[in-house]
Amino acid sequence: MYVLRILISQPLRLLLTLLGIALCIILIMFILGIYNGVAEGSVEYIRKTKADIWVLQANSTNIIRGTSLLPAIYLNAIKKDKAVKNATSVLILLTNIKIKNVNATVLLTGYVPGSEGGPPIINEGREINSNNEIILDRSFSAKYNINIDDEVFINEDTLRVVGICSGTNAVVTQYAFVTLEYEQSTIELPGLASFFILNCNKGSNLSDLQKRIESMFPGRFSIYQNRKFLENNIAEMEAGILPLFFAIAAIGGVVLAIILSLILSVNILERRKDFALMKLLGSPKSYLYILIISQALILSLISELLGVILFYPIVNFIENISPEVNTIINYDHLIYITLATCIISLLSALFSFGRIRKIYPLEVFS
Repeated sequence: MYVLRILISQPLRLLLTLLGIALCIILIMFILGIYNGVAEGSVEYIRKTKADIWVLQANSTNIIRGTSLLPAIYLNAIKKDKAVKNATSVLILLTNIKIKNVNATVLLTGYVPGSEGGPPIINEGREINSNNEIILDRSFSAKYNINIDDEVFINEDTLRVVGICSGTNAVVTQYAFVTLEYEQSTIELPGLASFFILNCNKGSNLSDLQKRIESMFPGRFSIYQNRKFLENNIAEMEAGILPLFFAIAAIGGVVLAIILSLILSVNILERRKDFALMKLLGSPKSYLYILIISQALILSLISELLGVILFYPIVNFIENISPEVNTIINYDHLIYITLATCIISLLSALFSFGRIRKIYPLEVFS
């Protein structure tokens, strides 16, 4: 009760403190949510593609931050291997697309309709059937208010939107899907591919197939089994953005710790005579320390509850303004944030213990 009496003795200051801490927690949640959204969107295309083997240009390890260009003619030779069930080419290029007099950039992905390499999930509309059709990412279509049957333009060509897909939002850019033939025509190189996707017969030894392709075209390809290729892309994505997100989240954590330490120290100074009296009456140090820790935990947990309540309306507002912003927060993430908040609270309380130690019992008579 004494702890609560200390906290509510200054209602306005308590409210501002709770809002300040809640905003720090919202910032940490937002950064974590953005990271999860980027992590999912960047590799969802690869994760959903049912490939046994990915064949890329030599020295290429991923498609997140790398370029791979191959002559598609090699695929005909690879297809002849008895272990290969299906094989297809995919070409991905950063391409400008014109929408209602606005220019935007997409990862234009050319694939053979009905084969692997297309959109992971089509939420509205259908698969493309011809060269004048296109499937757009859901967040991209929401950002530019594009619907099924609308038209977009690439160079001098008019393409009709026949599908809206998901799992293709990498935040920085989004995937769009056209036929491989059309994609190759945009650069006037009909035989070009970014990579080959191979599906193998059941029971095939994938390592042996890798060796046979490498011996067939020595030094031409980088060949990965699906799991390894997915790991490469995740590692590349994490190496690119993870340090930045950690830095911003760490700043939020430091600000939270500073706010808590300041409010705890002010409360101790304002209640200096109370603490002196408790010391004079023989209260153990542990009791005084528990008072401070209790304040820190109560402030943090109430602020986190407030932060969670405010987080979703704020994120919905941001996503309505910028549909490409995709945040993912689940119960596991909330548990981690709660643990981190409790740890920061305990550290802030530890920093404030020095104020308690400097209070002398005889100060009660001053």
